[in-house]
Amino acid sequence: MKALALVEARNHVCCRYRVRAFEATLAASGWSLAIEPLATGLFHRLLQFRQAGEFDAVILQRKLLPSWQLRLLRSRTRRLIFDFDDAVLYRDSYDRRGPYNRRRADRFRRTVGMSDVVIAGNAFLADCALEAGARPDRVRVIPTCIDADQASPAAEPRRGPGLNLVWIGSSSTLEGLARQRPLWERIGREVPGVRLRMVCDRFLRFDSLPVDDVPWSESTEAADVASADVGVSWVPDDLWSRGKCGLKVLQYQAAGLPVLANPVGVHPEMVRSGVDGFLVSTADDWVQALRRLAENPDLRARMGRAARASLVANYSVGSWAPSFVAAVAGSRPLAGQESRAGTLPRPKSLAARDLRRSGEILPPSQQTLAPS
Repeated sequence: MKALALVEARNHVCCRYRVRAFEATLAASGWSLAIEPLATGLFHRLLQFRQAGEFDAVILQRKLLPSWQLRLLRSRTRRLIFDFDDAVLYRDSYDRRGPYNRRRADRFRRTVGMSDVVIAGNAFLADCALEAGARPDRVRVIPTCIDADQASPAAEPRRGPGLNLVWIGSSSTLEGLARQRPLWERIGREVPGVRLRMVCDRFLRFDSLPVDDVPWSESTEAADVASADVGVSWVPDDLWSRGKCGLKVLQYQAAGLPVLANPVGVHPEMVRSGVDGFLVSTADDWVQALRRLAENPDLRARMGRAARASLVANYSVGSWAPSFVAAVAGSRPLAGQESRAGTLPRPKSLAARDLRRSGEILPPSQQTLAPS
């Protein structure tokens, strides 16, 4: 059996963690996997769609195609799988035009409606697909996963003075960190010996918080994260962020680090406050939690072990591999092979229903959308 994944780029973070991560498991199940960037030129894209007919399944990752291209791909494809780990039907958090976009919403509706399987990275995204008309029996929640064997924690937690924080991301996610400048400046002033390690392709500077620039590399990112003491994540409370799948948090947990994050989106699902990190809202909360962690290396070590155990049980490649293979093959996992991740909310979660009742998120047919 042969599968084709059409992705943004083979080394793109979404491809690495949501497709390439399962390549070995697919091979062990009798599937070959070809991964190709979605062609950009019209001629090459049409040729790519024609060749898609040679495969038993095609995974379209994140891309919302024009309707005629989607229909063409659908007509050439035996089994079409749409995988997404962002709220692609909305604009991002910092777009001045606001989140709603009619063209994106329409393309998303058609895509989930034409797909044989929709793989959503979290329950909020699954709710979006269901509200857009996807059949419930075709929607599956498979979170972004980490290969725990490839991301081992440091042998011994650091016990020296000070506190080394780590933030990992890209230029596209750096804006959220930059907009919280007053928070990071206060942390730098009030937490003795604190430093921020930024693993990124671009870096910020603060007056009171020292920053260590660590250029991102796929080969070193796990070790760069594991060399810190605490992982930090902050996202704005909006529709785009609720679609985020918490990769930063997972990378910290895989490295055996306690996590500090604000209680937005998937953060409360991933971080058990007081067990493997802290969920913190106000600046006072952030400072208090960091002081506590700075003063107690044993607490950091205990939380780091709990974080790593949670990652292995709930968000590791091994936990979700049977579900991914079954989604590609069009089957259900065999008895005893279901995912062990019992902490994830089901689609149609109460949170999403509450948002719809409040009018903050509406079915696409009821949204007042700005022009693209």
